[in-house]
Amino acid sequence: MDRRLFVLAVGMFALGTDSFVVAAVLPGISHTFGVSIGAAGQMASTYSMTFALLSPPIAALAAAIPRKRLLLCGGAVFVLANVGTVIAPTFGLALLSRIIAGMGAATFSPTATGAAVMLVRPEHRGYALSVVVAGLTVSTALGTPIGAVIGGLGDWRWTMGFVAALGVLSVGGIAIFLSHVPLPPKVTLAKRLEPLMDSRVVLTLATTLIALSGIFTVYTYFAVVFDRAIGGDAAILGFLLVLWGIGGTVSNLFGGRVVDAVGSRKVIVTILILLAIFSAVLPWIGSQLWVAAPVILIWGACSWGQLVPQQYRLVALAPSIAPILMGLNSACSYFGMSLGGVIGALGIRTVGAHSLGLIGAALAVLALIFAELANSRISGSSFAPQEIANESRVV
Repeated sequence: MDRRLFVLAVGMFALGTDSFVVAAVLPGISHTFGVSIGAAGQMASTYSMTFALLSPPIAALAAAIPRKRLLLCGGAVFVLANVGTVIAPTFGLALLSRIIAGMGAATFSPTATGAAVMLVRPEHRGYALSVVVAGLTVSTALGTPIGAVIGGLGDWRWTMGFVAALGVLSVGGIAIFLSHVPLPPKVTLAKRLEPLMDSRVVLTLATTLIALSGIFTVYTYFAVVFDRAIGGDAAILGFLLVLWGIGGTVSNLFGGRVVDAVGSRKVIVTILILLAIFSAVLPWIGSQLWVAAPVILIWGACSWGQLVPQQYRLVALAPSIAPILMGLNSACSYFGMSLGGVIGALGIRTVGAHSLGLIGAALAVLALIFAELANSRISGSSFAPQEIANESRVV
């Protein structure tokens, strides 16, 4: 494997771990700062919201800055912010450090994916992207469970120190192995937001946002949603998080092939229906480990399995601006994660942590409605992509 791509993937692994691992250490954060579980969940929401808000403008404003310098700056900010979380004496300062970490991530992530395609020949760009983005998906199956076990054996601050260490590895690798990276073509912020004038794009992006909101309404509070099955055992918590991550990684790896075979609409509809069903049963299966484990595996597969067909649908709409559409979809994903943390906090106060799956199921159904509205607009367009038009007649 190209060492340059590997160090970029390590950085994405660190970013993903930072985004998802907070869900595993919420009880410890809550206890340390004397705040509610819902309030502690905002440690994840503020990071995701900052990432989503700042990624597009940073990518536009920093277009002329050398890629290596930008990666090093983003990585350094990310590392220092996580060190700040480790030593934060108050909850307010911890939240501030999470916002700064989100700024570093918003600088690093789009730069890393953009640099990946500039480092290889055109015929290898798909492979380069898959390697770098794999760092993000693998973090759910490996980084988050490791962080959970570290937090269980020691303290949640050790977990955030682990995230900072991952960032240091990536920054060091970039400094050593990454040389000059050609600058990509400059794209203004107005051009990046131009696709939002297309209702087909807006409805598709709304599907992503709503689906991720439902998923992270539950996942952000994973440790308390499944506390009956976990029983305070860090190893069991890590095991369940591994299952969720494995499900998501497998569905990502094979999702593209399924979409190529049957079309995006069938996959999106099927996955959102399954997501609604398995989210809805979580309140009843969350108390027994032997039942919860396989359901969490399938829930994880459905949670991540909707991303590939959504991306496929967006690219089919406008292949010439695919990178811009992918950036908008990524921003909506992180908006959804952030919104899910807020919805989950409100849900804990109203229906209780064990019933958050019902809220997640309702949002999955709403996402399905928006997905079908998007398909209706796409198939009704005079220049609808052939793949979507064909599958609309079949389904």
